[in-house]
Amino acid sequence: MRRELPNKGSASGAEGLPGLILVDDDLMIVESLSFVLGVEFNVHTAVNRYTARTLLQNLDEMPSLALIDLGLPPDPHGPDEGFALIKELLAFNDQMKILVLSGQSDRANIQHALTLGAVDFVPKPCDADLLRARLNHQLLILDAEQSESLPSGNEDEALLGSSSVMKALRDSIAQFANTPFPVLIEGESGCGKELVAQRLHNLSDRHDEPLLTVNCAAFTVDLLEAQLFGHAKGAYTGAEQARSGFFEDATTGSLFLDEVGEMPFELQSKFLRVLENGEYYRLGETRARHSDARIIAATNRDLREAVRIGEFRADLFHRLSVLSISVPPLRSRGRDWKLLLDHFRRLYARTIKSFELSTNAEELFDAYAFPGNVRELRNIVIRLGTRYSEAMIDADVLRAELEPDVGTSLLKIEDTDDNGTIATQLASTGFQLDDEVAEMERRYITVALNMSNGNLSKAARLLGVNRTTLYSKVSRLGLGEESS
Repeated sequence: MRRELPNKGSASGAEGLPGLILVDDDLMIVESLSFVLGVEFNVHTAVNRYTARTLLQNLDEMPSLALIDLGLPPDPHGPDEGFALIKELLAFNDQMKILVLSGQSDRANIQHALTLGAVDFVPKPCDADLLRARLNHQLLILDAEQSESLPSGNEDEALLGSSSVMKALRDSIAQFANTPFPVLIEGESGCGKELVAQRLHNLSDRHDEPLLTVNCAAFTVDLLEAQLFGHAKGAYTGAEQARSGFFEDATTGSLFLDEVGEMPFELQSKFLRVLENGEYYRLGETRARHSDARIIAATNRDLREAVRIGEFRADLFHRLSVLSISVPPLRSRGRDWKLLLDHFRRLYARTIKSFELSTNAEELFDAYAFPGNVRELRNIVIRLGTRYSEAMIDADVLRAELEPDVGTSLLKIEDTDDNGTIATQLASTGFQLDDEVAEMERRYITVALNMSNGNLSKAARLLGVNRTTLYSKVSRLGLGEESS
């Protein structure tokens, strides 16, 4: 049994129509699209990231669709606010189908939006009938995803891969599944951390109890505290009745805290108390309660670095990481991408036509770094099947679907050296692993900064790290001052 955060669920709005959040700072566009799309969709509107986040935090049911502009205040002439919004929307609901409607439609912006998790990009101006068709197509895809069911006893199909790193991952899951201790799942965005959490729960003696999920990045400190611990009647404005929290509702099941690295610092001490002795308090109450839930946490941040710079409590990190699992990025999994591609083609066979890859297209996939990981591959399959049904896809067609330059600039680590060279280095006098790791880190960061013309935010996106984390690394490695 699995339950998610209440306002992270249904695909339908209050009127029974599919929910759609529309984010654009042009009020004429907002008004006209709300009128045109309101016949088929329950439209919620916002003019920037802040109002979108506030809106979603207060909706009873999470929209399954989003239509967003890239150029939003306070930077309406650049795409960064839109890119950040894509990440935030997926934090609220990682199944949300995000379509970008923007005039900033150069190839680099299109591909980066798609890599981050958007499923479609529609340049402005756009015909209303085309927009409706694109939105309805995504609803069909969402229905296909929600109707998928794994055969009993074959949950490993959700963690496809014949590579050694995936076999090691499945072994770690089986080893840790039935322990009472917390498990920290680390890995990049889109690599399947939630699937690992589901597998840990399903293999445990708690599998008949609830598996509850809450995303720590999706809520303010007060709202997150209320969701986790519950609240008494009148604890805050709008708390008209007492409510249990997730620690209480999980009973003896599992509580999955996604993006735990984004948990507000002021809340971390209270969370630590629960980990240490199971004790917590509802907001507005003085009576201690006890939780027997097993904690599974996940993060795409480097928590060790977050501890070093004072953004995450060291004692909480050590308590969470008693057992840890690292989910490998897709680029380190050899030709597992082919197994996953075939899986997605079967999954969406009712909504998209099949296609084939030429030899040179497969070679391009072999060399691609997949910065958006499995989520990116899934969206590529959907786009290829929609645009090139029953066709042979060659490298030129496929290249148009990939993030520019990523295939050549982010080299796969296993291709940067061979075992013989590594053995020679290890046998040499004075070898220091820390020095080698620092030098590799220096090279990657230098290349990323050069590719982004010194823009720290863009470099952080290329490297798949938080901007604050990259700033700290740049300072520590002496790579120069922060650029704009």
